Amino acid sequence: MATPADLAWPFFDDGHRALVPRFEGWAADELPALLHGAEDSLDAVYACVRELVRSLGRAGLLRVCVPAAYGGLRETLDVRSLSLGRETLAHHSGLADFALAMQGLGSAPVTLFGSHAQKTALLPGVAEGRTIAAFALSEPDAGSDVAAMSCSATRVEGGWRLDGVKTWISNAGLADHYVVFARSGEALGARGISAFMVPADTPGLDASERIDVISPHPLGTLRLSDCRVGDAQLLGEPGQGFKIAMGTLDSFRTTVGAAALGFARRAMAEGVQRAQQRSMFGRTLADFQLTQMKVGEMALAIDASTLMVYRAAWTKDVLGRRVTREASMAKLFATESAQQVIDAAVQLFGGLGVVRGVPVERLYREIRALRIYEGASEVLKLIIGGRALQAEAPPGDAGGAAA
Repeated sequence: MATPADLAWPFFDDGHRALVPRFEGWAADELPALLHGAEDSLDAVYACVRELVRSLGRAGLLRVCVPAAYGGLRETLDVRSLSLGRETLAHHSGLADFALAMQGLGSAPVTLFGSHAQKTALLPGVAEGRTIAAFALSEPDAGSDVAAMSCSATRVEGGWRLDGVKTWISNAGLADHYVVFARSGEALGARGISAFMVPADTPGLDASERIDVISPHPLGTLRLSDCRVGDAQLLGEPGQGFKIAMGTLDSFRTTVGAAALGFARRAMAEGVQRAQQRSMFGRTLADFQLTQMKVGEMALAIDASTLMVYRAAWTKDVLGRRVTREASMAKLFATESAQQVIDAAVQLFGGLGVVRGVPVERLYREIRALRIYEGASEVLKLIIGGRALQAEAPPGDAGGAAA
C-alpha cells in the first residue's frame, strides 16, 4: 500500500489520504473470512468474487468506480482513487483487487460515454455492489489488434443483432451486465466498431464457458448468437466503439500499474522479513552485501513505479489530458518491475518460495497476467516508441511513427 511519505506528495489531496486507511481497514476486517477456501475450485473463486463485490459495496468502497451523481465518491471518475484502492487491495489479495478493478473497468464505458439514462440504469448498482459489470473487448483473433475484431453488430428493426465470440473476458459468467464491442460496419478497421450495453440474461448470450488460469479468477468466453439489443443499449454513436474502448483503457491502464505496485510492495515486505530472520553461515541473510544489493534494487524499482503510476493518474485527473503515453509507461514499467521484485523475493525464500500458498508464490502467479492484459508489454513499447518519434519529429514530418 502507499506509504505516508508517498501520500504526502502533491499528487494527492486529503480525500485520497483518507481513502487508504478505509481500504486497509476493510481488508483487515473482512478479507480473512472472505478468502477462506477461495482457491479450492473455480466455483469457489466465482463465489468469492461475488461476495467480495458485495462486501466492498456495503463498505462504500466501490464508490471510487463511479461519479458522485450516480452514487460515487467524487464528481468525476478519479484515477488516483482507483489506483490507491487497487494498490492497497493488491497488497493483500489479487482477488480483492480484481473485484474492485472489474467493477470500474466494466462500468467505465458507461461512465465516460453513456447517456444519463444509461448511467442511471447501471452505475448506482455498481457502486453498491448489487450489479457486477464486465468489459467484453477481446476475441480469439483480436486481442491487442482491436481492429481485427470479427464479432458483428447488424441493424435490425428496433435495434441490433450481435453475433460472434468474445474471450478472456473477466467476470464472464458472473457479471450481470456486459459492455460488448462489435463490428457495426460504418467504416473499415477501427472506425467500424460500436459498443453496446448487454444484460447477462439477454437471449442469445452464453457465458457458461470458463477459462482456468494459473492464478484463478473469473475468466471466460462469451458466445453471442442472434443476440438482440435495442437502440437504447447503443453506447454513444454507431462507429464510436474504438474511441470508447481506448478512452476507457486510457484511464485503467494506470490502475493496472497500481495493482502491480501493490504486489511488489507485498513481495518486498515478505522478502525483507525473510532476509532478516533466515540464519545462514552464522549470520542472517540480510547481513550479506549481495542481499542488501538485491533489496536496494527492489526499493528503487518500487519507488520509480510509484512515481510513474501517480504521475499518470494526476495528469489524467487534474490536467484532464489524454494520457496514452504516460499510462502506457506506468503500466509497462510497474508490471515489468513488479515481476522482477517478486522474482527476487522468491529467490530470497529459496525452496520455500515455490511452495503453493506461500505469499511470494501466490504473488509470482498473480503478477504474470498483468504484463499481458489491458496492453501487453510489447504493444505498450510500440505505443511509447511511436509517441516519442512523433514528439521528436521535425515540424511537418509525421516521422513514420506508430499511433
